[in-house]
Amino acid sequence: MNPWETIGDATTPDGTRITLRRRGHEFLLLADGRSLMPSTITGSEEALATIGCRHLKTRREARVLIGGLGMGFTVRAALDVLPADATVVVAELVPDVLAWNQQYLGHLAKEPLADTRVRVEIGDALHVLRTVTPGFDAVLLDVDNGPAEFAAEGNDALYGRAGLYSIRQALRPGGVLAVWSAWEDRRFARRLDSLGYAVTLERVRSHGRRGARHFIYRAVPRG
Repeated sequence: MNPWETIGDATTPDGTRITLRRRGHEFLLLADGRSLMPSTITGSEEALATIGCRHLKTRREARVLIGGLGMGFTVRAALDVLPADATVVVAELVPDVLAWNQQYLGHLAKEPLADTRVRVEIGDALHVLRTVTPGFDAVLLDVDNGPAEFAAEGNDALYGRAGLYSIRQALRPGGVLAVWSAWEDRRFARRLDSLGYAVTLERVRSHGRRGARHFIYRAVPRG
């Protein structure tokens, strides 16, 4: 078997090292040496978009914010659901991740960044959420390994009460927040509920019927 080759290294604003590795046709993203995303196991990233955008199949001029570009699989799945007049804003913290998608990874998800409905904003998702107007019909977050995880300290602000309140304020009527998580996090669900979200938890597989079980929190503001 071919060894893994490091083809990209970057550092987040808080000092986390993000690494891109390649082995044959496979790619792997890591944060401080820990796996963030393999190119061969993408089912739950795609499910995030399917679950978060399924209410928008016929919505005119729908607007979606995706927090975290990754390898583009969530963006591709959202585009496959959304109508032709939709707008997808991708918030990516690390410019190198955008460059890697353009140079190495685009073919994996059928070149989602080439779609005219997509634009990428370099910055953390919370900053983009608060500065890009006029609001969103869906906010999809695939940042770290979920609300309890590790890669960037600033994500505490995103998944904390202030961040979740800002997301609620940015959602248009009928809008949906969908959050990918590697684990079930009951404290996060309670936090959403206390901020006025109606929360459902959907269990999905990372790959087919036998892949690892991941979780999508789907939260809709009440009232």
